[in-house]
Amino acid sequence: MIKELCEFGKRIRTGHDALKDEPISIDLIIKDDGSFVSFSIIEKISRPAEAITAKKGKARLLLDKAEEVLCYGGEKSKKKHLIFIDKLNLYVGLEILSPVFAFYRSNRENGVNRALQEFGNQVEEKERGGNIAFRINEMRIHEQKEVYEAIIERFERSQIEQLKGKKKECSICSKTDFPVLDQPHGLIKRVPDGQSAGCALISYNENAFESYDLTGNDNSSVCTNCAKNYVEGLNYLLTNGYIKGISDYTNRKNFGSDTAMVFWTREPEALDEMNWFDKPDAGRVANLIESVANAQKNRAANIKSNQFYSLTLSGAAARIAIRDWIEISLDEYKQNIAKWFEDTAIRAYGEKRYFPLYVLARAGHNTKSDSDPTNSRIATQLWNAALKNTVPSLWILNAVLKRIRFVEQTADGQPKDSVTPERAALLRFVLNRNNKNGGYMIKEQNDPNDKNSAIICGKIFAVMESIQRAALGKEINAGIRERFFSFVSTSPAPAFGRLMKLSQNHISKLKHEKPGLAIILDKQLQELCSLLNVFPPIFSLEEQGQFALGYYHQKQEDYDNYKNNKEMQSLIENYKEE
Repeated sequence: MIKELCEFGKRIRTGHDALKDEPISIDLIIKDDGSFVSFSIIEKISRPAEAITAKKGKARLLLDKAEEVLCYGGEKSKKKHLIFIDKLNLYVGLEILSPVFAFYRSNRENGVNRALQEFGNQVEEKERGGNIAFRINEMRIHEQKEVYEAIIERFERSQIEQLKGKKKECSICSKTDFPVLDQPHGLIKRVPDGQSAGCALISYNENAFESYDLTGNDNSSVCTNCAKNYVEGLNYLLTNGYIKGISDYTNRKNFGSDTAMVFWTREPEALDEMNWFDKPDAGRVANLIESVANAQKNRAANIKSNQFYSLTLSGAAARIAIRDWIEISLDEYKQNIAKWFEDTAIRAYGEKRYFPLYVLARAGHNTKSDSDPTNSRIATQLWNAALKNTVPSLWILNAVLKRIRFVEQTADGQPKDSVTPERAALLRFVLNRNNKNGGYMIKEQNDPNDKNSAIICGKIFAVMESIQRAALGKEINAGIRERFFSFVSTSPAPAFGRLMKLSQNHISKLKHEKPGLAIILDKQLQELCSLLNVFPPIFSLEEQGQFALGYYHQKQEDYDNYKNNKEMQSLIENYKEE
């Protein structure tokens, strides 16, 4: 994983290792004699500056925060300011820096002292946390060629010094061209649930993490070049791929508030299929499925495919927790995505539907709780199943069934249909993937030849609900779905004993008011009941999922059959999408 991140970082990095783009928020304008002129607040931009691996205990030449540049913040900032001055003193022979040295030394009263006094007056509090750059007229000093060349020269000299007498093979690139140092590799920013200052992917900040008498990051044996590459690469991916004006391509997807996924390919290649996880295009999905099927028939042997990589991560205090790593060929990637859409398809309201991955993940999520981690956990499993064609855990089934049993209400106080198309699609997907070797697979729409007892019980319950609705109308405070769904989906035998008597009462009432409708619904109920010898006493977790799908399929079948029948129109009002 680190090796592939290094290769990606090497591909997207530009410029010299000694330099890195850093944001600028404030220009500190001085004269040639070092006297202070004013502060200028600018729209935040990024320009090359000295690259440092970690901020703690370090300062950047000529571009840093107010604590370092001005000693702003009282006693606690003095140490940081001294580190900044020490860094500046390393370049004392550089002529272009003379105004800056005058600012701090010979013209101190009109320079740094006055700037410190004016900082609070000229810079609003909300702007004071940004980086400060020195400027004379329209020239930013740290952006000048002489300064860049001096930084690069010192960096390269330092690399040579560090290599002397202690060349060590890098665990990533297997080379000894760059030193392996006991220093932080750099921080990864924008990690969900991580520290705002950044998190470390590789870090040895306690003795307990060290071994073989090695100290700190020397334990990982990662050279300075590979460390920069993987840090730059992962930072790029976590910023949604936005860098230097490229904003129309994203390499990141968020799985809930605490988890993110980033992806890339070994060789640059467009991945249009990634957009379908957010907004499926039925036509293009169908074309992908067909093209993959044809490619499998005509695939040539020994052709090396491009590689696809995916990394799922979360923040854990100052560290990064890796939740998942995927590495597959691009051919396999397309095959698995085609299979994913086949397996998650469901018939809903008269047509075949595909759902975004985040919609399926949310099917088992408690929407009333911001702290519920279920959404990101399901999304991570579904992402793995989609890209690797793996089997998702059965605990997802329990999470979805839990949401189905929870009665939600519409704005006007009516109960919502909890067996939604996306929940049905997720149930079908989890059940079928977990039953690949068993032979029994649930179709995307109602199958009249399916004799599975749990499926049939679900269909019977759906017809009973239609009978109640036809007899009592839709203004029911609590119908049998709200009152009995949980009971009947776990203990069908005792539940159906009560429901059969209730349904017969409803049919008797219906015969007096709508005899034609009573005959149709009673016939439906009898035909389904004839497929069972006896109601099972109890359902397993998988059978509870099958029951919910049988219920859903029967409701959708009724929707298709009744939508053009005026006498049955009142029964499908409940089927409309929320």
